[in-house]
Amino acid sequence: MGTGELSPALLPTKQIEKTLRSTFFDAHSLGYSEPKGDKRLRQCISVYLETKGINASPSSLMVVSGGLQALQLISVGLLQKGSMILHESPSYLNSVHPFQSAGMHLVGLSKQGHESIPTQMKRINGRKKASLFYTVPTFNNPTNTTWSKEERLNLLSLCKKEQIPIIEDDVYSDLWFDSEPPPPLKSLDADGLVLHIGSMSKTLSPGLRIGWIAGPITVIERLADIKMQMDYGSSALSQHLVAEWLATGQYSKHLEWLRQELMERRDFTLTLLNQYFKGLAEWQIPQGGFYIWLKLCKPIVNPNLFKQAIKENILLNPGYIYEPNNHTHIRLSYSYATEEQLAYGIQTLSKIIRRLV
Repeated sequence: MGTGELSPALLPTKQIEKTLRSTFFDAHSLGYSEPKGDKRLRQCISVYLETKGINASPSSLMVVSGGLQALQLISVGLLQKGSMILHESPSYLNSVHPFQSAGMHLVGLSKQGHESIPTQMKRINGRKKASLFYTVPTFNNPTNTTWSKEERLNLLSLCKKEQIPIIEDDVYSDLWFDSEPPPPLKSLDADGLVLHIGSMSKTLSPGLRIGWIAGPITVIERLADIKMQMDYGSSALSQHLVAEWLATGQYSKHLEWLRQELMERRDFTLTLLNQYFKGLAEWQIPQGGFYIWLKLCKPIVNPNLFKQAIKENILLNPGYIYEPNNHTHIRLSYSYATEEQLAYGIQTLSKIIRRLV
């Protein structure tokens, strides 16, 4: 229940095989791609982003090997060692460490405090200049919260005044259930402040290793140059396949099916939580994405709980991997485990927690 990826049952394996069998490859398409990535794929991504209100020409897009590589390239290519990175806390950044590895200083900002994040940013930036702000504004990892349009506009206004660039990690926004989320930050950005990261890992296949960065052309060219020095470009086969799925409408059809499947998994998980966790924890109903941010009634989320769960073959993502002092939360994923595994996991976890409480 800690795995933040699609179940093998949700991967469109047969359709991908069919696409590869029916696709014509020439020698040129199997060679090294351009520094920014396959031109046809970038054109397809540009059209796709238009549906989200983002105006990004192919020249202002770069293909990367998943969202994590995008963060690694930004940390290596755009920032100096010792730079201060602001981020919404709890944060995915604390579980993957791309900026810490490059010698950056991370400062978490909470949406739950008495000050808004823009107010906290202004106060902190007055003491030491922040290099950027990282956020997952739509179906956040791990909390699954989503910023309102007003909150997004307030953030952009403050970042413009304080001249703080924004990294928008937008890998979950296609996975909405009942209604579409607010528009991406990038679609509201008139000043080139936002670097927008997207990916196929959470929607199509993590193994394809295809994502992208949209941003100012000068920044994209700098990052593309570094990427070529690292790996000479992402997989030509994967780029070709994703372009085909975007161009033919297969990706849109797949998303419709995937949203329904994930919504059914969410509902099943909520039923289990209502059955076994009443009085033990609180939670919100996810409007999209993969996760439920479970808040336990007692601060018992610690290595002992993790070990007790492992003994019962249950893998959890405890809150302290996202916030060092968070001993009340668990990130539960309903995207990977089967219904049988979810039923066993949630029932058994409730027994472990009741015993510890």
